[in-house]
Amino acid sequence: MSGENASQASRSDARALLDTAIAAIFIREWSGDQGAVEWIEKSPTDFVSEVDHGAEERIRETVLRRHASARIVGEELSPDALADLGLAFIVDPLDGTTNFLHGYPEYAVSIGVAREGELVAGVVVNVPMGERFSALRGEGAWRDGVRIGVSRITDPGRALIGTGFPFKFPEHLPAWQRQFGRVALVTAGVRRAGAAALDLCDVACGRFEAFWELRLAPWDFAAGLLIIQEAGGIVTDLRGRPVPLTHGPVVAGSPTMHAWLLSTLQGADSPP
Repeated sequence: MSGENASQASRSDARALLDTAIAAIFIREWSGDQGAVEWIEKSPTDFVSEVDHGAEERIRETVLRRHASARIVGEELSPDALADLGLAFIVDPLDGTTNFLHGYPEYAVSIGVAREGELVAGVVVNVPMGERFSALRGEGAWRDGVRIGVSRITDPGRALIGTGFPFKFPEHLPAWQRQFGRVALVTAGVRRAGAAALDLCDVACGRFEAFWELRLAPWDFAAGLLIIQEAGGIVTDLRGRPVPLTHGPVVAGSPTMHAWLLSTLQGADSPP
């Protein structure tokens, strides 16, 4: 197979993987009656629901029907090492479960697709808004089929920054508070909505100029990472290194605002 034909075959395969991810998106309708949903406590501040489990099963069925050899990795699924899995779908069946349980309209389904540890496709669906963000490696990022790009704002004083509280890791809270103080004093605002996948998509489409969180899981950020990169943005850890598909910090933004935010966070004596 020639190089050009191989490239076309690779793009076709990636599109098929993205189609599978999109087809797998599912959230059970509860007609706004969150009071009827059973809460399952994973920790004193972290919950899962029967909706998570229902969406998880639908995703698993759809993916394995189309790609029988694929592995499915996620918070409610299996925590395997991604680099060793070949074809892997990295799934958060309901990002923002606590928001969903309270009827707060900020939750999503996120599916990233990796081959040999490299992200090749991603989709995030903002369930309350009905928006669908997607990306293919090397081919761009879209919202509802329209090409998107990161913000052109370069002045921190006009920037809106997203973040996430380290509520699962209280040992990180003092560092986050120092970082928040430095960022909040010199920007137009800082927002914490509670669904990292959507925060990253907000960076990709220019609603946020940048975003940071001290610890995320790969199912939180896999799809959003690729969507930002394909929208022209940058995603690194707190030292400016590429983000591996493991648990760790995430700093994202347009090229200019990412550089500013990274420097600001490092100046607050962030943990490695």
